Amino acid sequence: MQCPRNFLISATPYSMMNFPDFQTKYSSFYPLNRTKKIYHDPKANHGIYGENESEKMPLFPPKVKSITSTSNPFVKHCVKLRLSSSYRQLHGSVPVVGAILVREIFGFYKSFQDRPIIECLLVLDNNSHVPEEIDDPSVHIIRVNSVVMNKLAGVQSADSVDVIALVRIPTTFHVAGDNLHEEDCRKWFSFPHRILVLDGIQDPGNLGTLLRSATAFRWGGVLLLPGCCDPFNEKALRAGRGACFQVQIVSGNWTHIETLRKEFQMKMLAGHPSISDKLNPVLKLSKEFADSLAELPLCLVLGSEGTGLSETSKSSCELVSIPMAGEFESLNVSVAGGIFMYMLQPENHAVL
Repeated sequence: MQCPRNFLISATPYSMMNFPDFQTKYSSFYPLNRTKKIYHDPKANHGIYGENESEKMPLFPPKVKSITSTSNPFVKHCVKLRLSSSYRQLHGSVPVVGAILVREIFGFYKSFQDRPIIECLLVLDNNSHVPEEIDDPSVHIIRVNSVVMNKLAGVQSADSVDVIALVRIPTTFHVAGDNLHEEDCRKWFSFPHRILVLDGIQDPGNLGTLLRSATAFRWGGVLLLPGCCDPFNEKALRAGRGACFQVQIVSGNWTHIETLRKEFQMKMLAGHPSISDKLNPVLKLSKEFADSLAELPLCLVLGSEGTGLSETSKSSCELVSIPMAGEFESLNVSVAGGIFMYMLQPENHAVL
């Protein structure tokens, strides 16, 4: 499944992690002050529609307490947010389905952000209670019936869905511009010691799982090359358990990677099957190999299962394979990525 790659242009990331000895060992990586930019439609405070009625862009209904019809403009707005990447880009928000996922996102941001990242909660009206962890008086709550909930969630039955949150796309997501003079790669990632680079990962399940692993193993961020799925795609959200709201993500190209590599003297690795030739020898992943890179900042590039690594990735990186006793040529990219990120995770968080 190929997802359109039209991403939100947002603010540069801010620090989310605490790394022991970080300031002393990697003082040049210490995050700079951030300037928050507006990423939503400037007409967002003008009511249900923008000033131009022909645009017909439904917006947040601040006084509505219940919705019973799937024809409601706000319901159509939320459905379009779920289905369209470019529409999410325009409005800077995404619907998140299910109480478990909403709890994780809300809990993560509540600890360090005054303004809740959740704009409103849509709750099933069958006497469902708002989960205690996300019962915040500043979050607007709208009650909906099962028909509306089915429409919003894109499912046939709402039995397993009782909460949907409309969540702002975080400032930790950034689209790198083409003008490198205006781009400061030192602001993309707070801790660029381990950066995952995804090369044309179109499957949202694989992309979401890779983001989840990058978050779990405390990698400093993820850079998406052209052809990657939108990380806020509904399937990527489910597979990643909301990791796209926790890990710093930059959408860019190889020019941006080269800028990052030169700025931080990063070693370039790429996951690859064990087959090699004289021009492209393939190294074996091992504990000894990982230990030898512990002090070095690095980028790990992973390609899609369908087309593999691009020629640019192959020629720009040292190729590394995962030793396997079986006869399969390669692993699923999300499985392989989890193994790579575990073995190469930042020194201060290693549990090898």
